[in-house]
Amino acid sequence: MDWLLAKRPDSQWTGNKEREREKRGEIAGVLSDASHFVGIIGVLVILWGVLGTIVDTARVEVRAMRHPRAMRDKLLLRQHLGSSLLLGLEFLIAADVIRTVVQPSLQEVGILGGIVAIRTVISYFLQKELANDKESVSP
Repeated sequence: MDWLLAKRPDSQWTGNKEREREKRGEIAGVLSDASHFVGIIGVLVILWGVLGTIVDTARVEVRAMRHPRAMRDKLLLRQHLGSSLLLGLEFLIAADVIRTVVQPSLQEVGILGGIVAIRTVISYFLQKELANDKESVSP
């Protein structure tokens, strides 16, 4: 194997290493962009859910003045908002995972672990609350 290395000039090996570094840099750039894109999608999902819930809340409140069944409608609004929050959190977790792949330092992994733990706890209790609301809404 040494005879293969001896026949190639050092400049070729250096060039290969530089090309590998450039490829890694390009891949890291693409993953970084993907991370930002997925994070933006998560934020947009949450914002869409919040805006939709605000509009629907106004409709429910107007309807509640005329009809006594508004409590069921309010629970449905909470479910809609909770679902949007859960989906948005899942996108944000995915963005954090992608970001950590790009920068896999011990600090980044620790930060990701903390973020995922907090978001997982929030998601768990949100799902539990939505399940309880769903049971109370069902006839």
